[in-house]
Amino acid sequence: MEPVERLYLDALTEEAAVPERSLRPQLLAGARARRRPAAPTAPWAEPYAGRVAAMDALLASAVDDDWAREIVEGWTLQELVAHLAAKDGLLAASVGAPVLGPALGATDAMGRTHEVQEYERARSPEQTRRDWRAQADALCRHLAGLSPRDMATVDGIDGALGDHVLARGLETWIHTDDAASVAGIRLPHPVAAHVEPTADLCARLLPWTMLLSGIDGAGRTLHLTLTGPGGGEWMMPLGVRDAAPGDPDASITADVIEFCFLLGGRRPPETFPAELSGDLDLARDVLRTAPALSGP
Repeated sequence: MEPVERLYLDALTEEAAVPERSLRPQLLAGARARRRPAAPTAPWAEPYAGRVAAMDALLASAVDDDWAREIVEGWTLQELVAHLAAKDGLLAASVGAPVLGPALGATDAMGRTHEVQEYERARSPEQTRRDWRAQADALCRHLAGLSPRDMATVDGIDGALGDHVLARGLETWIHTDDAASVAGIRLPHPVAAHVEPTADLCARLLPWTMLLSGIDGAGRTLHLTLTGPGGGEWMMPLGVRDAAPGDPDASITADVIEFCFLLGGRRPPETFPAELSGDLDLARDVLRTAPALSGP
């Protein structure tokens, strides 16, 4: 199986991964039959496509109780999937891909989320799942003809298309984990080849998360080491306009998966497990402000 086709549902075939109350063993054969591999797309977009396939594999196993259970932000699983469809649709609109679901009215993330959630409340959970997957697949196929260096604007944020797509992959990964945690399911992480570019995006966002939190890191440099498959080392200038890093003022070493979840707002900065050295106040500021861009 190609890495991009590694579906989370494979983990559900292991006895320890099956929760007691909802994803019953007798449902697994049907769920495996309903799973679909990632849509064909550009190689640089495969981290996103892989997370879509993983979420879809998890949804294939959901029963009525799972769809009605609150996951995050007060949203049920069905409303969470509608939220993902809404944000995928905003990126699709920015690059000229088909926008599915209700007519595009609001162009901000929460406004569009409310539109799509209202539309999907009149539909069955399985229809919502198909609508979200169709939107994600349409986006993936359109990305096959584009460059990651193309520019896109989503929710008022201008940036390289490749970064927007990695952000969609990170959010889909985070929300897949949200849903799995509520269901009591243990899922494998993405393959290292997909973790690496996601971690790189998270590292490059640190100057912006600091600035958005009221801290200007101009002239300061962070040596960031992320361990585990897909990790690496970064010498990060902490000013958004800094042209190049200098000598490191502070160093942070942490697990790459945990770091991605910190940026995604799923790990408390105050207790985040990391080795710090150099300017400890600066290192703590980096960790404290890291989730600044996370949201619903």
